[in-house]
Amino acid sequence: MIASPLARWFKPAADSAVAQDLRRGRSPWTHAIHLLWSIWLFITPLMGGGEYNARWFALTFASYPLFLLLYAKTLFAPTRSAWWYPLGMVALCLLLMRWYPSGLSYFVFGCVMLGAVRNDSLQRYLSILLLLNAVLAVVGLRLHYPWQVLAWLLPMTMTIGVITRIEAINQDKDAALRLSQDEVRRLAATAERERIGRDLHDLLGHTLSLITLKLELARKLAERDPPASRLHMEEAERVAREALAEVRSAVTGIRSSNLAAELASARLMLESSHVHLDYDAPPQELPPEVERGLALLLREAVTNIARHAQASCARIEFVREAKTVQLCVGDDGRGGVDADGNGLAGMRDRVRALGGTLSVDSPRGGGTRVLVRVPLAWREPIPPLRAVPDALDATANAGARA
Repeated sequence: MIASPLARWFKPAADSAVAQDLRRGRSPWTHAIHLLWSIWLFITPLMGGGEYNARWFALTFASYPLFLLLYAKTLFAPTRSAWWYPLGMVALCLLLMRWYPSGLSYFVFGCVMLGAVRNDSLQRYLSILLLLNAVLAVVGLRLHYPWQVLAWLLPMTMTIGVITRIEAINQDKDAALRLSQDEVRRLAATAERERIGRDLHDLLGHTLSLITLKLELARKLAERDPPASRLHMEEAERVAREALAEVRSAVTGIRSSNLAAELASARLMLESSHVHLDYDAPPQELPPEVERGLALLLREAVTNIARHAQASCARIEFVREAKTVQLCVGDDGRGGVDADGNGLAGMRDRVRALGGTLSVDSPRGGGTRVLVRVPLAWREPIPPLRAVPDALDATANAGARA
């Protein structure tokens, strides 16, 4: 009975700081680390701010749990109302200033948390900080606080608050970038499904109708005119084999990856990891199998940069020669790649299947450069499509046997 109201009280709102952390895959307990700064609350008397007496212990015992509650509610409350709780920390400080100098730590926390949860511009946030510090200065001077203490709080709250506000702004931009990346991928997948549907409809609609018509005529003429019936079945077999070849060609195009789309996806991925990407335009009219292989190699190389390189810049270059095409992916990260992980091992296998070569130059502290060179001529036959062709072959052969 007691746990249920408490659980509702601390249930994170959909747009709260805790809910946003959970959506980004971060632990909300990271916010608890910031509470280590509240150590100043307990050492203020050592710095000349009062003394450890019965009143100090009583006020600490009464106010610190309330401060923790306000801190937690700041993180769990909806964005539209979360800013009230940092103001509650500021009010708690002002109410206790006459008897409790340690409460100045509540003021610092309130100012900083206000920047973490409000969606104000940096200029507006600085204006709010100046106003709060002015109120603190007026109250402090009336209570005969040393002006040095009050003057010291202004730059401290400004510095920590601005850092916190900029981090919050950057997190919002990163979240917006990830949403745009997901939206681009969703739209690309939708467009691809629509294209596949149109291609298959245009390809198979008329063809299957023609095969059906030919087989119906063959069945009706089987007893009256066997030669004509056999002719219709032969034409149906020919149409089925032509459809089989067209389906194989269409599926090859469906399976192939587009380099231009992969470059756009790479740019979104790296920018979300704060890596600036420069790249050349991909070469035109590559064989579909070669383009698909290069696109998959590019995807793996970019993923490695985003996950492991700790880079700030990356560069993708293409060079097309008479019989080969070259892909170079480089970054300015930490380098030091001296053994193949799963990513590089998979890339080597894929390059080997394409009949090409792969080299990695990765001096420690000097970034990494992956160079891929593959021939333009596909050296292995395209694997046959199994499910659909076998079904069509069975249908055509059955018609021939009939």
